[in-house]
Amino acid sequence: MPSDTPIGEAGSTPSRRSVLLRLNPEVADALARWASDELRSTNAHIELLLRRSLAEAGRLPARIEPIAKRGRPAKRAPADDSEHNEHPSR
Repeated sequence: MPSDTPIGEAGSTPSRRSVLLRLNPEVADALARWASDELRSTNAHIELLLRRSLAEAGRLPARIEPIAKRGRPAKRAPADDSEHNEHPSR
């Protein structure tokens, strides 16, 4: 029985859509290597390339949020809370 849920929205974040992409295997391998070199997943790298192409063509919607920077998020600087320091300086 078909679902009324659009493709890619069942159990996923509403702001993301799944897309089936058929590629030449050699192109897919080259994309995977490039993504790895840039420390991104292949999916994230494809999205980055598509966004760049849309921006260059003047077709990237203004309301689109930028892609998060690659790698781990930066650590937050510890609050200067010397009163509650568990290990005071000796």
